[in-house]
Amino acid sequence: MGRLSVKLCGIELDNPVIPASGTFGYGHEFAEIYDINCLGTFSFKGTTRDPRAGNPTPRIAEAASGLLNAVGLQNPGVDAVIANELPRLRAVFRKPVIANVSGFSTEDYVYTCRRLDACEEVGWIELNISCPNVHGGGMSFGTDPACAAAVVSAVRKAVTKPLIVKLTPNVTDIVSIAKAVEDAGADAVSLINTVLAMRIDLNTRRPVLTNTTGGLSGPAVFPLALRMVYQVSAAVKIPVVGLGGVSSAEDVIEMMLAGATAVQVGAANLVRPTACRDIIEALPGVMDRYGIENLRDIIGGAHG
Repeated sequence: MGRLSVKLCGIELDNPVIPASGTFGYGHEFAEIYDINCLGTFSFKGTTRDPRAGNPTPRIAEAASGLLNAVGLQNPGVDAVIANELPRLRAVFRKPVIANVSGFSTEDYVYTCRRLDACEEVGWIELNISCPNVHGGGMSFGTDPACAAAVVSAVRKAVTKPLIVKLTPNVTDIVSIAKAVEDAGADAVSLINTVLAMRIDLNTRRPVLTNTTGGLSGPAVFPLALRMVYQVSAAVKIPVVGLGGVSSAEDVIEMMLAGATAVQVGAANLVRPTACRDIIEALPGVMDRYGIENLRDIIGGAHG
């Protein structure tokens, strides 16, 4: 193993840097910019059972230190992903990928996860029970421990590959949700998804987003995400994937010290398409500066 390498649910990654779902398409879009095989892996665009057009526009708004989105899980549906997107991905990416899945019922989740579990390109299933930008799905499962455990248990029985459960920060106690999904069979958790937020247009005196609210991402949420990763990693025995406002090699190391085994990068990809490549290239120098020989040795190091 190299000095940047880590293992996520038994699968070795060349490095811990993973573009987050919703910020990297299905991979081939970014493969036109750089060789994406430099990545540890990536989590592809949130996929649902049926095609979704997403929310009406405007569905993106800027904030001083971040970005609000209410895209609403726009995607072509799992059949089209398997038929069209995965073959295109296979042509540009030689590593296993994380399949991010959303749904509106337990049956939706089970169906979509089972379909993707059978695809050789998929190494992990990331169950998104935390999306704040759709009505009647996603986050409604992730804000209650019993509901979260029920959907995770059903999906666990339907898939054979490692199951990562993506958690919402829009709860009073994220630790209780993490422990519930661990008990229900999750192999790892990823956190945090976006924070529910809004902007108001001073000219119209109305919300900027047609959806009224959206998910805040970017540097503004990094300290919040770091705190939650720290708390959850201390409470569960399964790996934690940390995300939320990560935009530099220093942020990656901070997340790993808080307890993250791997780190996802989201909004930074939208601001700077080469962000993940740049972070990976910067990591060895930053490690040398702080006397770190191997990244895997610092996981959870801030816990003492």
